[in-house]
Amino acid sequence: MKQYLEVVRHVLENGTRKENRTAVDTLSTFNVNYEVDLRDGFPLLTTKRVSWTNIVAENLWFLSGSSRADDLERHGCKFWRPWTDDAGNVRSDYGPAWRRFPTHGVRDSSDIRVDGDPCLAFNDQIGWVLRELRRNQMSRRLVVSAWSPGEAQSSGLPPCHLLFVFNVQLTPDGERILCLHLTQRSCDVALGLPYNVAGYAFLLELFAKLSGMRAGIFAHTLVDAHIYTAKPDGSMADHDHVPGLREQLARTPRTLSKLTIADSINELSDIDRLTQHGSTADLLEAFKLTGYDPYPAIQFKVAV
Repeated sequence: MKQYLEVVRHVLENGTRKENRTAVDTLSTFNVNYEVDLRDGFPLLTTKRVSWTNIVAENLWFLSGSSRADDLERHGCKFWRPWTDDAGNVRSDYGPAWRRFPTHGVRDSSDIRVDGDPCLAFNDQIGWVLRELRRNQMSRRLVVSAWSPGEAQSSGLPPCHLLFVFNVQLTPDGERILCLHLTQRSCDVALGLPYNVAGYAFLLELFAKLSGMRAGIFAHTLVDAHIYTAKPDGSMADHDHVPGLREQLARTPRTLSKLTIADSINELSDIDRLTQHGSTADLLEAFKLTGYDPYPAIQFKVAV
């Protein structure tokens, strides 16, 4: 995917060295923007292999509202383990915020569920957005936020991809196309970005199907796009992502793959049922990727 390589090249050429909470330096840039048209194919990176199982399992996990790491790890996805607490929960709160955003003083709504304390209610943002897409497609309020200040400000790893917005556009012949814009406060270009673009493209394809439209543009704003690198004295070289990214820049992107979503996926309840009871094989049958022909994987060490 050439857009990914353009981001890599931009950060390598323009990034400035910054220290951060991980103790591994980064080459950091501000306000990187790109977009991908899903009508050209599904944007799973081809300049290195990315696990399709991880993409499907993680995003269904988010949609389920779960924070339990074992709900994800039963599909062999263990990359959230460094941020799992002693109780087995991941404290980045994507799924819980999407499906149960804490709300105070809201007027009566079918989207608000009181949970124990009558002063505290929860908003199912995903359910509301899907209903709006089906009844009011030209709305400019199709927003899902993962940033709950009370949680995020004290979290060891607050949400990185914190806000996304659906938007319907018309083609010249009048067809309605569903688009999605993602705002991301912090982005690890080597490890995180391939998952971010594929994950939100997955959500765009899914919501397009659920709302009876075709998926169009995925647009992405990276507030702090960074590449982890060795210290000037050569230490922390095992965390240096620059060599692996330069290797990808030398590779020519291959033809994009195609995602086909099963006819059985029509409602959020179908997603919930699949997430709760489906095997890994069931997930990959429901969300089938064809034509994926990547270069070999490149290993990058995560900075925790």
